[in-house]
Amino acid sequence: MTDPSDAAAPPRERRTPGLLVAALPIVLMLTLMIAGTVWLGLDPVILLVGACVVTGVIARWLGVTWNEMLAGIRSKIDAAMPALLILISIGMLIGTWTLSGTIPMIVDWGLKAIEPSWIVVLAFLITMVVSTVTGTSWGSVGTVGVALIGVAGGLGVSLPMTAGAIISGAYFGDKMSPMSDTTNLAPAVAGSSLFEHIRHLLYTTGPAAVLSCVLYLVLGRTQHADGQAAQRTEALQNVLERGFHFNLLLLLPPAVVLVGAVMKKPPLPTIIVSSAVAGALGGIFQGFSIQQISSAAATGFTTDMLSGHGGIDPQHLSAAAGTLLNRGGMSSMATTMLIGLAGFAFAGILTETGCLDVLMHRLLGKVRRTGGIILATSLSSLGAALAMGVSYLTIIVPGQAFKDVYPERGLAPKNLSRTLEDSGTVFVPLVPWTEAATYMSTTLGVATMAYAPYAFLNYFGVIIAVICGYTGFGIARQEPVRKAAEEPVAVGA
Repeated sequence: MTDPSDAAAPPRERRTPGLLVAALPIVLMLTLMIAGTVWLGLDPVILLVGACVVTGVIARWLGVTWNEMLAGIRSKIDAAMPALLILISIGMLIGTWTLSGTIPMIVDWGLKAIEPSWIVVLAFLITMVVSTVTGTSWGSVGTVGVALIGVAGGLGVSLPMTAGAIISGAYFGDKMSPMSDTTNLAPAVAGSSLFEHIRHLLYTTGPAAVLSCVLYLVLGRTQHADGQAAQRTEALQNVLERGFHFNLLLLLPPAVVLVGAVMKKPPLPTIIVSSAVAGALGGIFQGFSIQQISSAAATGFTTDMLSGHGGIDPQHLSAAAGTLLNRGGMSSMATTMLIGLAGFAFAGILTETGCLDVLMHRLLGKVRRTGGIILATSLSSLGAALAMGVSYLTIIVPGQAFKDVYPERGLAPKNLSRTLEDSGTVFVPLVPWTEAATYMSTTLGVATMAYAPYAFLNYFGVIIAVICGYTGFGIARQEPVRKAAEEPVAVGA
């Protein structure tokens, strides 16, 4: 379907936006999102749609046709489709792992073995290892993260603190694992190689992980079981042990994911196989029907399914048990998907306007020193996280803008790939209106603004990257590449 106005009128000449016009869509979007989500409590999907409408009007004024806008939107959605499919499959994974008894068993073990003062630092370390092995922050949060937040709830430990530790650990692997999509994307965009990129990340992510671990250890020592913790833990364990039959075979679903990751199999089929194994275990060991297995995969596991298991009455379960067990299902990802699609639409239209090119050109004209280049890259990536809310775009957009700048200034491309990963990739889950933040808050049951102050690794990486830029520590240099002749970018009124 074409836009009648596009067919009726001759093609309009594209206008190059001036600086104020170029900044207008981003400023308006940020104003809408911050005022709407933080102050007015409005749905971020509607706010993003509103931002798309405003940006579309600006795009038309600049001479961008409706078909060109659609092409921009499609290109962004096409690039992100694998991630969207994985997102849906993770919802299925959480539902079936709960139904099989895998997550309840891990939580039961944690309640018996972990002291309250250790859960925060262990949440960081465990998710750090799992995400590095599997290469997925979302998968790590949706599996061991769910179990760990359940343990923290049972022990009476701060859920925002634990959630922040889980997300920090998950994004360590998102940056460092050779199986992570963003870890592969960053060097591809910057022009470096995968393993030199990972080794170079050790200068920033290594110290960030150590500092985060120390802080979680210190903060964890402030967490003590309250007067009702023992009672609450015992009640939750009672529900888990009466409602499910535990045995070591319930570790098969996580084993499938780990083996698939080690063998470098595609994540989507690996997650589907793991979910199928979990569903089968739920039928064999827990006695759930095929209808219940299907329901857990599609709409999530519910405590109503435990009716008749060990004499459990779902109507009289504790809030902790309900929070832990009522989760998962492909439909649980609907809101996250809508936010992602709206974000891609905004990013697609914005890219077609040329506003980003103008802003990047103006920014590049201001930087001279190495520290300034690193800072400008970080700010651009953080800005992309705020404006577009998609991890891929926080790498692609500033990466394309700065790709030639680093070699021209005598800086190896791996400096750029590292800075891109240290900035936008890890900042996206801290922005409430992004797809990643919605997923994390929904999966862990903790609001973004509650866990964000405790996601230490997500902040330390970019801070250390800028310090390295200004001190020269950990900066890889090369012979400057002579700048090719090019026409200056026109910046019109």
